[in-house]
Amino acid sequence: MAGLYFEQFSEGQRFEHELTRTVTEADNMWFCGMTMNPQPLHIDREFSSHTQFGQPLVNSLFTLGLMIGISVQDTTLGTTVGNLGMSDTRFPAPLFHGDTVHVTTEVASLRASRSKPDVGIVEFIHRAFKQDGTEVANCRRQAMMHRKPADSA
Repeated sequence: MAGLYFEQFSEGQRFEHELTRTVTEADNMWFCGMTMNPQPLHIDREFSSHTQFGQPLVNSLFTLGLMIGISVQDTTLGTTVGNLGMSDTRFPAPLFHGDTVHVTTEVASLRASRSKPDVGIVEFIHRAFKQDGTEVANCRRQAMMHRKPADSA
């Protein structure tokens, strides 16, 4: 199992995720279609050419999902019970077709669950950057994590 248990995290711990992803026009169109989002800023190249961006923007919810998805292998794969919430989500710069995303994660806080002795709560700060180092997304995510089984070494 690649994910870490609650006890394996420490406050201030930082992950530079090796996995990266180049976003394609197909990704953006597929995501907008699946989520029934007809916003022309995302799906209409002609419309977008007349905006301040000059081209279609990658849907911000796709960017958020990609950012968290990239972090899973190193942090929560197989060890999370579930997400409790996301807050302070920001998109400080646009993401475009052809941009390559890389992600960092920092552990902001840890606490044992008050009601479930077999889990703990980890608060992550995720940050996504495109190839030139520009930050394109960030958020705080609270995840309920399994504690390490008593019979494991």
